[in-house]
Amino acid sequence: MSGASGTRAVWWWLSLAMLVVMAVFLLYPLLNILTGSFGSGGRNGWAQLLADTTYLEAIGNTLILATAVTLLSVLIGVPLAYLASRYSFPGKSALALLPLITLVIPEVITAQTWLMLLGNNGVITRALRAYDIALPSFYGWNGLIVSLTFTYYAYVYISTLAAVRGFDVQLEEAAQSLGTSPVKSRLKVLVPVILPSVMAGALLVFTMVMGNFGTSSILGGPVKLLSVMTYQAAVAEGGSDPVMQSTLASVAVGLIVIVLFCQRWILSRGRYQVVQGRSARPVPLAGGQALLLGGAAGAVVVISLMPLVMLVAGAFTRARGPVMAWGEWTFANFERLLLTNPAPILNTLLYAGTATVIGMMASTIISYMIVKKRNTFTPLLDYLGTLPLALSGTAIGIGLAMSFNGGWLPLTGTGAIIVLAYVIRRLPFAMRNASSTLYNIPDSIEEASISLGVPPVPSFFKVVLPLMLPAIASAMVLTWAVTVSELSTSIIVYSGGRETMPIQIYKLIDSNLMASASAMGVLLLAVILIPIVIATKVFKVELFSSG
Repeated sequence: MSGASGTRAVWWWLSLAMLVVMAVFLLYPLLNILTGSFGSGGRNGWAQLLADTTYLEAIGNTLILATAVTLLSVLIGVPLAYLASRYSFPGKSALALLPLITLVIPEVITAQTWLMLLGNNGVITRALRAYDIALPSFYGWNGLIVSLTFTYYAYVYISTLAAVRGFDVQLEEAAQSLGTSPVKSRLKVLVPVILPSVMAGALLVFTMVMGNFGTSSILGGPVKLLSVMTYQAAVAEGGSDPVMQSTLASVAVGLIVIVLFCQRWILSRGRYQVVQGRSARPVPLAGGQALLLGGAAGAVVVISLMPLVMLVAGAFTRARGPVMAWGEWTFANFERLLLTNPAPILNTLLYAGTATVIGMMASTIISYMIVKKRNTFTPLLDYLGTLPLALSGTAIGIGLAMSFNGGWLPLTGTGAIIVLAYVIRRLPFAMRNASSTLYNIPDSIEEASISLGVPPVPSFFKVVLPLMLPAIASAMVLTWAVTVSELSTSIIVYSGGRETMPIQIYKLIDSNLMASASAMGVLLLAVILIPIVIATKVFKVELFSSG
């Protein structure tokens, strides 16, 4: 009994310690945002928000944009996933690129390259102008909806594809044997089962659009959006507005929480479950059908790849200030960045690398306690670990900047606050990967180690951790990829001389130096892709696996 009590005590104290850390660096900044919105000295941010139509317009525009992009992402992602899982046609293997495209092309690069294609002086715009064909401005709703849809639809595609592939086709066959038409059987049997996966992907898209800063700032033009106005309140040249930055960040948090609640309520109305069984065998297509469906899927892949192609072309194009001389090739853009200002590259490697290691260590231990060593504190740990899902990157950055600008822990102006922002931003992602693996590890393995006299903590490192290593390696590579491209959080908390590569790209775009921005974008893609290639080809790490 004493041994069991000692085992429980070790994890109880460790749970308490993790809870204190998360309360200080996550809950405390969030409370500062909420309390800051009420202002002081008679000024109330909520009253100002309701009295100023500009803020209300920004909230309405953000909701409209998020809804439109989410609906379009579902309309593209769901049929594409069904097509990829149920049919075989020439060029189908190209669809496997979609998850990687989504992963490796940061949103700031996507926005930049769409401008290079369809902006006021874009390649396509200028080519059509030569034939007296004038395209509508890509700044505003047109650019936002097109760019964000082709940035995020793959999240719906990936989640739906896994659900359709895991669905037992015998359920459809049983419905059809009772006289139900194929189309009706899919609507009544398949759709309810895959609905949770579709909604999970749609919710992710909605929340990401709500918190999107890079694309919204670059392509928004006259459209007022919540994330951009929050950023402007935080870094205004005439001095930041702490009350309104807190209020607008609180609104963003509240809207996402409401969406999360609505999703759970809708799913609770029906008890749907993905049934594992015999997957449908892909139906080979030929002739006109293969050409039509293969062409549609290929068009989606080509459009998704356009930013990447444009980025590489722009990086090697000679430029004189903002003027790009298309067709004249040079390495000067890379030489200028590497020789005159390598700091953003070094900062990115240092901050993202440190954050990835710390984040994976913390998420592994927290997930282990939540799944295997439940106690008084683990339910709250679980809740706090998923809380960043309801926080936009801008809100996280503002909370950290407000909380650690001085006092007992002054982090503002240091690289530590950037690392901290990265860790918090990606904590739910890492925890989900670690938890999914732990559920598949029997408790009896660890119990046998403890019964042989190995203390609980060494048993974790000697028995459980080795079994988790493949999933941890996969999650670590993916976490690295999304961390190095983070912009919305880091642009709030960084200080002069601590720019990362996404921040530098944003600055170059803002200065209309597209060639230099493209070169930095190519270097950023190299920083993302090289670890992925090494992990998958050398160490045989399986990405996008279920763990």
